[in-house]
Amino acid sequence: MAAGSIDRDVEDDGLAVSIAELNKNIARLTEQGELHTTAIPGLSLFRRDQPTEPISGMYEPSVCLAVQGSKRVLLGEDTYLYNSSHYLITSVHLPTIVQIMEASPQKPYLGLRLKFDLREVALMVDSNLPQPRPQQSSRGMATGEVTLQLVNAFIRLIDLLADEKDIPILAPVIQREIVYRLLVGDQGERLRQIATAGSQSQQIARAIGWLKNNYTQAVSMDELAAQANMSTSTLHHHFKALTALSPLQYQKQLRLQEARRLMLSERMDAANAAFQVGYESPSQFNREYSRLFGAPPLRDIRSLQQPTHR
Repeated sequence: MAAGSIDRDVEDDGLAVSIAELNKNIARLTEQGELHTTAIPGLSLFRRDQPTEPISGMYEPSVCLAVQGSKRVLLGEDTYLYNSSHYLITSVHLPTIVQIMEASPQKPYLGLRLKFDLREVALMVDSNLPQPRPQQSSRGMATGEVTLQLVNAFIRLIDLLADEKDIPILAPVIQREIVYRLLVGDQGERLRQIATAGSQSQQIARAIGWLKNNYTQAVSMDELAAQANMSTSTLHHHFKALTALSPLQYQKQLRLQEARRLMLSERMDAANAAFQVGYESPSQFNREYSRLFGAPPLRDIRSLQQPTHR
């Protein structure tokens, strides 16, 4: 057998062992619930005991890994599946439809999410990093191959939870290593694009930030283009390339997701929630809400409030 094949087999064996260790650690830390918001800034752990229906959600700039089970993410017409072999990387805020595909009480879905500090990413991009592989797509979301170095860094990060006094000093060091592994990995170009000053992706990220802060207002494409320092046509083209949505579609999803949160968390009725997020026509709100969430507001919220809802 060739030396390269032997090295690859050894690394594969090591990766399997490390994923099993990470699996055990996340299972232990999530025994009391489905979400564990850790003492490490930006790090959350997840557990689900059965598959879920498709639900809407906003993905923030982050890396996500499923060490057991799998999750499917729909962004526009694109589909991303991640599991113990492939992580999901997101470079901008993206409204998605999410579904856990594989999970059971015996083998629950176990995953993690680490949010990025894009200012830290930008500082690393400005240093002499090895060149990443060229990308075939400018989409702000992608899956990449999980590596032994990445998993081991996550193990060391989660190990800090056993003695939280170490977190302020050691967690930032390990998080920088994780970002480094991603920047030089097969999807590193996506992070570099969003963190590089003056890049088109960073300009679109500014437009996204404006929309997130002003989603209740009527969108002026000229004003949005000015925020991004682009022409209107260039903004529209690159916005859709990055997010799979037009600016108006993006705003609509922000509005509908916030309306859903208001009805679910703050017990607001549909008419007031619609008005709160910028809708003037209740019928238009009901129509667009049903199209996104699969049911009218009242029925959708009742379903979400059921104790057995997944």
